[in-house]
Amino acid sequence: MKRFFPALCIGLSFIASSAWADNKAAAVDEMAGYLEFVDYGGATIFPEQIPKSEYAKMLIIDTRDAGQFAKDHIPGAINIEWRQVLAKSSQIPKDKTVLLYCNGGTLSSQAGFALRVAGWDNVKILDGGFTAWKAKGGMNANAKAGGAQPKH
Repeated sequence: MKRFFPALCIGLSFIASSAWADNKAAAVDEMAGYLEFVDYGGATIFPEQIPKSEYAKMLIIDTRDAGQFAKDHIPGAINIEWRQVLAKSSQIPKDKTVLLYCNGGTLSSQAGFALRVAGWDNVKILDGGFTAWKAKGGMNANAKAGGAQPKH
């Protein structure tokens, strides 16, 4: 038994690493395909591009941690930490716009990338995050900008 156990562990380790390598290759292929397909700026949106009436039509996801969400967030937003978007993807619709944000846009971009690779083509990232949204007027950013549609 002592001789068999190490061999079994090595065999299982090889199978696990082989499966991991196959899954990794498939994931890399999916990401490469996405990057070849996506339009520049196609997944980002500026606060000035969102008329106040549009917020009610979107699912808004605050991807920051629960403590930050509790302190302040975009009205109507739900909190799903950026690392949890795939685990909680059953809460995220594919049939309406989903707006993701964090403080500055970095973590929500990662969450958005994961969702887009997983098949959500309705995801938008709030450019500049919550910080830019507040600085530009929050729900009234579009009106303050005269209804402007900034270009990427």
